[in-house]
Amino acid sequence: MSQHPAHVPAVFDDHIATVNRRWHEALAAQRFDAAVITAGSPRQYFQDDQSPVFRTNPDFAQFVPTDESTEACLLVRRGERPTLYFLAPEDYWHASPVPPECVRPAMDLEVFGDVDALRTALARAVATAGRSVLMSESTDSNLGCAAHNDAAVLAPVHYQRARKTTFELDALRAATATAVRGHVAARDSFIAGDSEYGINLAYLAATGQVASDLPYGNIIALNEHGAVLHYHHFDRRPPETRFSFLIDAGARGFGYAADITRTWAYPDGELQSEFAALIAAFDRQQQALAAMVRPGVAFPDLHIAAHRAVAQTLADFHFVTCTPSEAFDRGITRTFLPHGLGHLVGIQTHDVAGHQTSRDGTQTPPPSIYPSLRLTRTVERDFVFTVEPGLYFIPMLLRELRGAEAGRVVNWAKVDRFIPCGGIRIEDNVRVTEDGVENYTRAAFAAAGISS
Repeated sequence: MSQHPAHVPAVFDDHIATVNRRWHEALAAQRFDAAVITAGSPRQYFQDDQSPVFRTNPDFAQFVPTDESTEACLLVRRGERPTLYFLAPEDYWHASPVPPECVRPAMDLEVFGDVDALRTALARAVATAGRSVLMSESTDSNLGCAAHNDAAVLAPVHYQRARKTTFELDALRAATATAVRGHVAARDSFIAGDSEYGINLAYLAATGQVASDLPYGNIIALNEHGAVLHYHHFDRRPPETRFSFLIDAGARGFGYAADITRTWAYPDGELQSEFAALIAAFDRQQQALAAMVRPGVAFPDLHIAAHRAVAQTLADFHFVTCTPSEAFDRGITRTFLPHGLGHLVGIQTHDVAGHQTSRDGTQTPPPSIYPSLRLTRTVERDFVFTVEPGLYFIPMLLRELRGAEAGRVVNWAKVDRFIPCGGIRIEDNVRVTEDGVENYTRAAFAAAGISS
């Protein structure tokens, strides 16, 4: 993570009070007295003694903003302060985890040098806590909990996670500012002629991160690679001709994720100049979509507006020979924008409960023609989510459209000309305010002196 937990701001105490209250209400509704929330345990690769990067259980991380918490457990008891059981063994093979003293004003902290001693103390506390539920990747019969990952308890907690506390909003702003520094450096590295591998190194250096710090694997895509939505290769050799650069890369602040995408055209060449004009026009459409955000707006309506924006762009740049309305009605835009407009973002890059439309766990799936839409809720104040329309030239999808009736109104010569550019995605992280929207990403770019 980009900030050490010792530097957690003062609003953290209020944040814990809010999260604790949500858990108490959820436990009471299901007649539980306590919850045991585990951080988790590292797992090894198959037939190996090495482990992937450890990531904390998100429900635990909302209370304790650090991944240096393996085997730690949190006991949440109705009407009481939470207690953190933290493991910090002496170990000459690894650096010992630093106990997060910052949490003491908001919760009790007990530090153990041995996992067995931690488990014994936790079991003793659970035995006197009443009817308890275990929230953990694995079961632990030694604790004697009455239930494991009870969905009725998790539903209201996850539902409310969409509405961020002041601490969470500050953490997301901090993450965004860090990520933007990397985006600026990556753009400069692209223009300087670096490979995808070199651009990624520039991003990491500018953000002060290593790969394990990232909220998700960076997407660093030159030219036609921008048409692969989750492109995770890093070519070591630059392309002979560079047309475009799509970067989808983030950062974390106090465990919270920023998720930002930008697309750039190389500043030399005829096709590059045309692609730059297309990016600029689509950027205006993206900003108009973000400006539509306000409390009470149904996110699927924003998604439909994004498809209409794609239709308008296709018509304006003569990729289709029909009107924007006809391009939308024929479903042509779904070839050029096959993913959803955005998703909740927070302690997880794709935060939970995007389809959950009530506290009791009721799910509202996306419309059948937009199956990849991750957010179907009506947005509320202090929601934070991404607005990320795209316009891509994806060969496999273009082949399908070429053979369809709707393909007759596509200007295929123009489309084929742009295939080497891959595509465009522009992604901002926005917060819903009382009467509108605060765009974290645009503000961070402006602060860095970049108009984007």
